[in-house]
Amino acid sequence: MEAERQILGNSETIDLQQQVARLQALLEATRQVHSTIQEEEVLKQVLRIVVRELEMAGAAFASAGLSYGDDPSAAHDVQLPSWPLEDRRGDKMAELLVLPPDGRSLTLYEADFLEGLALQAAVALENARNHKRNLEFARVQQDLDAARNIQRSLLPQKLPEIPGYSLSFRSDTCYEVGGDYLDIVEQSDGNLLIAVADVAGKGLASAIVSISFRSAFRGMAATGLSLDELAARMNQHHWAEGEESRRRYVTAIFLKLDPRTGEIEVVNAGHNPGFLLQPGAEPRQFDAAGTPLGLLPGMTYSLEKGRMDAGSRLLFYTDGLTEVFRGDEEFGAERLLNEFSTCKASNADAILEALWSALTAFSAGGPQGDDMTALALCRLTETA
Repeated sequence: MEAERQILGNSETIDLQQQVARLQALLEATRQVHSTIQEEEVLKQVLRIVVRELEMAGAAFASAGLSYGDDPSAAHDVQLPSWPLEDRRGDKMAELLVLPPDGRSLTLYEADFLEGLALQAAVALENARNHKRNLEFARVQQDLDAARNIQRSLLPQKLPEIPGYSLSFRSDTCYEVGGDYLDIVEQSDGNLLIAVADVAGKGLASAIVSISFRSAFRGMAATGLSLDELAARMNQHHWAEGEESRRRYVTAIFLKLDPRTGEIEVVNAGHNPGFLLQPGAEPRQFDAAGTPLGLLPGMTYSLEKGRMDAGSRLLFYTDGLTEVFRGDEEFGAERLLNEFSTCKASNADAILEALWSALTAFSAGGPQGDDMTALALCRLTETA
């Protein structure tokens, strides 16, 4: 009886030692699998462990085109043991195929080992993929940061000093880069040419189009074209850029100012109305006089004339200002005109600051939904 108990005790000791050895083998395999953050290397490490440690004839991840030893995927007429590698959501990332030696079945130990290995391999594989995505995101973010800096550098870096006038602008993109465009060009005859434009859409594609638009506008601004002819040529140029540019059509409003006389000319190509406030007069709106640029070929645009007397103020903006929301309620052009009309500030900087404060208060701190750009121009009174 005592001998039987001793034999049984020895057997339990051996089983315990075997379990410890198996656990140590699995822990070592786990360490090896987690030793890399390269996706392909994780899979290769798993295959090497299966063949070398378990002495299998071969193993493979068929979907990744990876195998070690004899390729199990070549055994078409045999149902091979397999283990899926699933991510945290339960989606299959890969499947481990194992080819036992001599076509035999796996032992219970081998099956348990492979199941544990597959679980650890799934964690390592998901970590490797997340690492790769993080690196790709970091590279994209770096490129976007550079693109934002470039786009910001293309805005007017120094405003012209115009005696008797106050001029200012503000531009905030919704994303890193955007499709709003603003430019101010001093012409050789002393006139000032201003453009506020909005490329359809948001983000990088619209930003690229806005840069192309800038090049064309700057080139045509130097030719001395009338404002209506300039708009027509800009339209034709954008149309000729091709199908993708046509999908990214441009709304724009152009202004030519003679600062000596205060005379202005305005062309609105499918853009939001511009506002002109004159002392003692009703607000004037410069509404669209034609389609957005690049939408249809051969378009012509009409030109409106006006005058900025002392105390006058003008506002051009993109639809990001009017399309600020509070719940389902839109800020709208009427509310923007009212804020602009009732603003007590006498210079352009303060006017824009007041408008942005009103927009922020209306949205109750909600997220910005579109690019926001505005330009204010004031003709000062003698006492201002």
